[in-house]
Order: sequence, then structure tokens, then C-alpha cells
Amino acid sequence: MSQAEHIRPTSQHPRGLSFTKSLLRHRELWLRLSEREIAGRYRGSVLGWGWSLLTPLMMLAVYTFVFSTVFKARWGDLEQAGSFGFAINLFAGLITFNLFAECATEAPTLILNNVNYVTKVIFPLESLGVVSVITAVFHAFTSTIVLIVFELIAVQHVPLTIVFLPIVWLPFLLGCLSMSWLLSALGVFLRDLEQVTGVAVSMLMFLSAVFYPLSALPAGLQTLMGLNPLVVVIEQSRRILVQGEMPSLSYVVLGSLLMLALCEFSYRFFCKARRGFADVL
Repeated sequence: MSQAEHIRPTSQHPRGLSFTKSLLRHRELWLRLSEREIAGRYRGSVLGWGWSLLTPLMMLAVYTFVFSTVFKARWGDLEQAGSFGFAINLFAGLITFNLFAECATEAPTLILNNVNYVTKVIFPLESLGVVSVITAVFHAFTSTIVLIVFELIAVQHVPLTIVFLPIVWLPFLLGCLSMSWLLSALGVFLRDLEQVTGVAVSMLMFLSAVFYPLSALPAGLQTLMGLNPLVVVIEQSRRILVQGEMPSLSYVVLGSLLMLALCEFSYRFFCKARRGFADVL
């Protein structure tokens, strides 16, 4: 997270403020910090923003070669598209998972990497979690552009249901924000959390139906895997990005309500934990 000490809110964060009011109150701050974070990440590099396109493309090429060429894997609903069909489904899952992974791996050290905001300035530290999520969304949006191009090449059309992506991702992004607040607060006091999170993310990549459809598993395992929220989000994302189907209304409504409640809990937890940040740091 880039430093921007000269950007300061006019007043200290008031106690008792809900997370939605806090986000609205400091919206100009986290928007400016997000812009600076995205621009600063590629500043000085030759390709600049092009790295956000090149990186997922290279990883996609490797995964597609290994699974569709070496292991001869195919995706049923796009069997006629061959390796491209596999790549489209794989990439749709990767986009969603990588957004989660970026938020999860950065969260445990989010406060530790911005100590000046804790000890030297009056700063709404919850804004750092928002910036982290927005930065990950920017990279996911860039990858989605690549996915659209892939679909045009492989199947010569893009499902109109792609317009529902923001709705499908609403519960997902709220969950990522909640996770960022929880892990960033705990990371101040539990320094091993960074290593634990890294291992967990690596395991979840293979347990979240990224490289295979949920329907490929036995019925019993489908039910068990369905308890993983990432599996639900990835399957819903594929429905609108690849299969051209409408998202599940129950997922959108119930997921949003549940994640709003979880965000409020995580925000309250973060606000209580931040009182001890200065003593630890």
C-alpha cells in the first residue's frame, strides 16, 4: 500500500458509526488512495498497466497447457471449443479466485505495512481494507476484458448475462472487505497469520472448483464442496460469464444480506482492535 500521509480526514473516526456511513464519510479519501495505489504499482515499469494483462495471460497459458494438453481435460458445456473452451471456464474461475487471493494475502500485513497511519496521523484505518479490495477489483476487471476477447475467439459471442457481474459479485466483494478487516486486525497481534493465510489460499485454489466444474464431482462431494463460499461465487460467475444463464436470485439476495451483516461485525471488530494497534506497533 503506497504512502500518502498528506491526505488526512478532517476529523477522527467517531465511535458508533456503521461501516456504510464510515465508507461514505471517507469516500474521497479511499478513492484517491485507490487511484494512487493502482498507479503506483506500475510506475517506472516498461509495460506499466500492461502487466495486469500480461500476468493473467501467462498463467492462463500455463494452466491451459498443463490441464487441457497434458492431462487432456475438457469442459463439458464447451467441448466443441477444445482447449479454448477449457481456457474460458478456467479463466472465469481464476478471475474470481485471484480477486479473493489478492485481498486475503495482503490483509494480514495491511496495517503492519502502513505503521505511519497508526502512529503519526489521525487516519481512518478501515479505509485501507477498502483500498485493498478496490485494487483487486481493478485487476479482476482487466482480466475480464481478456476473458471477453477469449470468448469472442473461441465461441464467437459473449453472453449478454455478463452485465449481471456486478450483482453477482456484490456479496463476494462485501465478503472480501469483511475478510480484509478481520485479517488485518488479527495480523497486528498474530504475526504468523501471514504464513497461515498463504498456505490456506494455495489449498483453496484446488478446493474451490477453479480447475473443474462442480458437476464433475460425485453427488456427496458436490454437497460438501458447496459449503465453500468461493465455490458458490465461482459457479455463479461462470453462469453469467460463460453459460449465459441468469444468476441465482436466492444467492444474490441472501448472500448480500449475510455479507452486509458480516461486514458490520468485522468493522466493529476492527474498530475495537485498532485501539491496541499503537501499543503493539
